[in-house]
Amino acid sequence: MMAMSRQITKVTTGPKRGRLSPCVCNTLRMVSRVVTQLYDDCLRSSGLRVTQFSILAAVARLGEASLKQLEDELAIDQTTLTRSLTLLERVGVLERASHLDGRIKAMRLTSKGRRALEVARPLWAQAQGKVLGELGTKAWADAQRRLTRLHHVAVRKRQLGREGRRVQSKGRRVVD
Repeated sequence: MMAMSRQITKVTTGPKRGRLSPCVCNTLRMVSRVVTQLYDDCLRSSGLRVTQFSILAAVARLGEASLKQLEDELAIDQTTLTRSLTLLERVGVLERASHLDGRIKAMRLTSKGRRALEVARPLWAQAQGKVLGELGTKAWADAQRRLTRLHHVAVRKRQLGREGRRVQSKGRRVVD
């Protein structure tokens, strides 16, 4: 068995100065949680959480969006997305849009949703400004490039894993 590296990344800011995990997944989740909390704090007065804001902003960009479009746009699983859409529809910021194919669930903003987005956008910009002010736009551009690469690698590995499982489940031998 291979020995795990003892490389630890120090956290130099925040109330709990400490260490980030050597595990890529755990570190990304830790950072994501605290950044999400920062955005949620800024958005609180709008009544939206950053996850909800992201969905509304995506629907606004697309004009009308199917579940599949939103899954792809937001890289979110169908169960989580459906739960969020149901809540946003219940509070009246999203509504179902008619689609030529009645089996496709499409959503669009209501007038209440457009107003909610108008209220939330400057609050989101405040959160974005806080993060970029600390990190720097150049450092964020570099991080974005690296995270985009990581995203592509993870998506590809996941697709390959699914294909392998499909082949194995049919009783065939998997060849690399």
